[in-house]
Amino acid sequence: MINHVWGLIHHPDREWRAINEEHESVSHLFLHHVLWMALIPVVSTFIGTTQFGWTFGGEEAIKVSMMDGLGLGVLFYALILVAVALVGSLIHWMARNHPNRPPRQECIVFAGYIATPMFLCGLFAIYPIIWLCLLACVIGVCYTGYLLYRGTPSFLGISHKQGFILSSTTLGIGVLVLEALLAAVVLLWSLGSEHSIVWSFFQ
Repeated sequence: MINHVWGLIHHPDREWRAINEEHESVSHLFLHHVLWMALIPVVSTFIGTTQFGWTFGGEEAIKVSMMDGLGLGVLFYALILVAVALVGSLIHWMARNHPNRPPRQECIVFAGYIATPMFLCGLFAIYPIIWLCLLACVIGVCYTGYLLYRGTPSFLGISHKQGFILSSTTLGIGVLVLEALLAAVVLLWSLGSEHSIVWSFFQ
């Protein structure tokens, strides 16, 4: 797992070739990569929201209790796993017109490794200042897009031009999925606070 993480950051082209040669199963990917990497944003957010609290910078921090944080962390973890499978299925659907279309399982594996920068950016949630977390997400999205552009042509066996078109569309939809996930995260983690946006509708 660690070798692939470092390789995708340091030498993505070579690492994509190594990943393609492995023909890894979805169960192996989740057991050795996704389940562990997805813990980074979950644990970081749990620590940040229960020990420090959300802040917009200089304002009063909004904390959640340990029990609320634990329950919401489980939900957040499940959302991340579903998002990986969803993006993988999206890649499989979008590659339907290509002769070398990989099976859905390989597309999910591909999506799991593409998400690596986003997992790593979750470290910033350990001290959850909103603008800092958003900046980290932007950096993560940019590098995720780079991995997508570099990996798609070899993964699908298509030209770089075709890969660019497919990657751009996938990245655009992937960003929408990310935005939905971030919105869900903010709502989930705010549920443990009396200042939650959700609770304001019931007042």
